[in-house]
Amino acid sequence: MNKLYKIHDDDNVAIALEPLKKGYAEQGVTLLDDIPFGHKVLLYDLKAGENIVKYSNPIGHLVCDAKAGSHIHEHNLKTNLGDRFEYSFSGGMAYHPSENGLTFNGYVRSNGEAGVRNEIWIIPTVGCVNNTVRLLEQIGQKKFTDGIDGVFGYTHLYGCSQMGDDQENTRKIIASLVNHPNAGGVLVVSLGCENTNVDVIKSYLGEIDENRVKFLVTQDCADELAEGEKLLSQLYAYVRKAKRVPVPISKLTVGFKCGGSDAFSGITANALCGRITDKLTDAGASVILTEVPEMFGAEHLLMKRAENKDIFDKIVGMINGYKTYFAEHNQVCYENPSPGNHDGGITTLEEKSLGCIQKGGSSVVTGVLGYGEKCAHSGLHLLTGPGNDIVSVTNLTASGAQIILFTTGRGTPLGAPSPTVKISSNTGLAGRKSGWIDFNAGELINGADADALADELLDFILSVASGKRTKNEINGYREISIFKDGVIM
Repeated sequence: MNKLYKIHDDDNVAIALEPLKKGYAEQGVTLLDDIPFGHKVLLYDLKAGENIVKYSNPIGHLVCDAKAGSHIHEHNLKTNLGDRFEYSFSGGMAYHPSENGLTFNGYVRSNGEAGVRNEIWIIPTVGCVNNTVRLLEQIGQKKFTDGIDGVFGYTHLYGCSQMGDDQENTRKIIASLVNHPNAGGVLVVSLGCENTNVDVIKSYLGEIDENRVKFLVTQDCADELAEGEKLLSQLYAYVRKAKRVPVPISKLTVGFKCGGSDAFSGITANALCGRITDKLTDAGASVILTEVPEMFGAEHLLMKRAENKDIFDKIVGMINGYKTYFAEHNQVCYENPSPGNHDGGITTLEEKSLGCIQKGGSSVVTGVLGYGEKCAHSGLHLLTGPGNDIVSVTNLTASGAQIILFTTGRGTPLGAPSPTVKISSNTGLAGRKSGWIDFNAGELINGADADALADELLDFILSVASGKRTKNEINGYREISIFKDGVIM
């Protein structure tokens, strides 16, 4: 079996499938250095300034001459990225979904949306009542779980002493979580004097089903826990009436995220997710990609797949807007890969980005969403937001993702309010952290058939949509984090 893996015929580097020692020879190349697992080996002699090509695209340039067999990493490879680029529209791509007959067993809500879970969520409007929410969660989990999928509180730090976009972001995320179809019932808990109070939140919610959403203002009652328990009892009576029924896959929205990536993430896990994206969007389902900084260096490939000029312009605005955000904070926008990414073999941001966008497959980009904006139609959507794992999964949930596929090469237990499917990029991780990982894409390196593995993953997704619990649910890893940029009063 080969120990060096070349992704694309145009590439001038290969990836080490295991740690390799200096002197190892394969495919006409003799290693001049020890090569760690997942790291890059140069296949041809190159001069300083020439590009290193991976995924058939440049991932940076050499800063010194290098011979075939050399280790390519931070010591000799630098990014090609700058702060801003000019982009040109090359024509739209048609999107024509078709029904494929696939269904999942979900909960149809009164507004026509479908949930994959039937839970009660407890959501604070302000961090001052976080402990009240936790205590009510404990009460709910003791008394009101039989026949439903659970009672869960989602605490956060904000809701007061905020200004401008920060305050708006908090309100949008809270409202979007309240309206999420995985929540059969919601208890909104307020202090009473905060900026983001109940009356304010109601103005963000639209039409409110009073059977499904209850409000508790803790300053207005003598015993907030007793009053909260009463409201939870009412919600429980309502929520437990819902039953799973067959729902077309076109009602499904899936969010995609990668975290703790390694050099195989773009080759296996993200590429496998790309096949899932194509299957879902072809069937009229909705898919959401986020992590804008991890599109830098690969954004031109997404722009080529814009459905029309309007979508293209929105992608350009999203990319340049996020670069402006970096500049306003005096930060460079092209030094993203974390220490863990570097250890795993990822050197530059464009290398990480080219691997990251593999999750989008070849699907047409049909929408560009603002932070926390609800996904309202089918196809592939790009969601404005950072790469930070917990902020991203919260953002995806708020935008309507009923399930999140989270790829990882190094492992993470993190979970969102929505079921979070962990997909490993390598078999070693899947075996070592079986308590975290739901699906192993690393078998692609071992010769597994990509189409068959994609079909297996799609079946797994539909089983999760129909009630199968993910590892994050089993382990109790569920949390949210709201994006913050400005001052606190």
